[in-house]
Amino acid sequence: MKTHIQGGTVIDPAAGTERRADVFIADGKIVGNGLAPADFEATKTIDANGLYVAPGLVDLSARLREPGYEHKATLESETAAALAGGVTSLVCPPDTDPILDEPGLVEMLKFRARKLDRAHVYPLGALTVGLKGQVITEMVALTEAGCVGFSQAELPIVDTQVLLRALQYASTYGYTAWLRPLDAYLAKGGVAASGAVASRLGLPGMPVAAETIALHTIFELMRVTGARVHLPHLSSAAGIALVREAKAEGLPVTCDVSANHIHLIDVDIGYFDAQFRLDPPLRSQRDREAIRAGLADGTIDAICSDHTPVDDDEKLLPFAEATPGATGLELLLSLTVKWAEETRVPLAKALNRVTAAPADVLKLPAGRIDVGATADICVFDAGAHWRVEPRSLKSQGHNTPFLGYELPARVRATIVAGRVAFERN
Repeated sequence: MKTHIQGGTVIDPAAGTERRADVFIADGKIVGNGLAPADFEATKTIDANGLYVAPGLVDLSARLREPGYEHKATLESETAAALAGGVTSLVCPPDTDPILDEPGLVEMLKFRARKLDRAHVYPLGALTVGLKGQVITEMVALTEAGCVGFSQAELPIVDTQVLLRALQYASTYGYTAWLRPLDAYLAKGGVAASGAVASRLGLPGMPVAAETIALHTIFELMRVTGARVHLPHLSSAAGIALVREAKAEGLPVTCDVSANHIHLIDVDIGYFDAQFRLDPPLRSQRDREAIRAGLADGTIDAICSDHTPVDDDEKLLPFAEATPGATGLELLLSLTVKWAEETRVPLAKALNRVTAAPADVLKLPAGRIDVGATADICVFDAGAHWRVEPRSLKSQGHNTPFLGYELPARVRATIVAGRVAFERN
């Protein structure tokens, strides 16, 4: 199929530019950006007048719940949600059931994703067998099966000797370890950020030190091993300051934050609203402002959706017993644009945090809109507003703290490898 995207404003987040131009697609590639190639005859034309044409979003954390948790969501439902949100590439953590600690399981997941032929799915392999933090997995075999990195998901390795060996293994082969900075003992039982709000509500707190102490340990082991590390879901001003220092030192570290934490703070919990039960917990306004500043100055590399669909019943429990998590794939673009509008960050720079920058973390040739690049494209209306309601979401999980919010930016079309995979009238 040959596709002509006509009359849109093309945003190149990698270069930080935007200009009105036509985009031409053939054989799954971008073959023209401005001028049509010779003898190009489109079989499909997309009218993008008044719309933005950008690279497809790259999401560094999206739980697809398959295999094992199909009652919460399926690969089919969540990749449909990804396309509706303009997400063309996504990374799924290894905490499925069974755990992604064997090559056969990874190959099965990749096969299912290819068969559905929707968004590109990139699995993370388990760093330790069963995510138990005791025995290191066969990272080489898992990489050959399709893993792009290795993670403990939300289960930190308590034994630093095991963590040291895992980082040595990863460093030897040039793999990236994805380590959530969390001290298991300090975080134990915490359901809200330690502070006045948690105390007033009588909720067990999770201190900032649970993040910062873990960061100190990770950085020291990086110095010893030379391993490359990605830090998912930073949540505190103190943690971001430590990452800024580590980058200035030259450590090979990258990090991301959840789109939820760019906008929400601990007081938004209100009267025990379980929709705001997230992991990591929402922190203070000071922490949120530090997150926004870190995104603006490049300390924080990427914004992820932290898409974690849960059952409705799991959110009807008391706050401390409710399952943490929220749907996010369909909100990632809108929350990024909302942040750009509120902080006056240029749109191209904001979109870099959900396109080219996360692709660089993965070392993948994605998030670009250059001639010759794979045609993964998101066409959206930045001026359109939509209300977040369960019926407006394609994800099987309808729980989000943004229910009832009116958000900017609506995806009109999503193209994956040259194929128009989603269109909204």
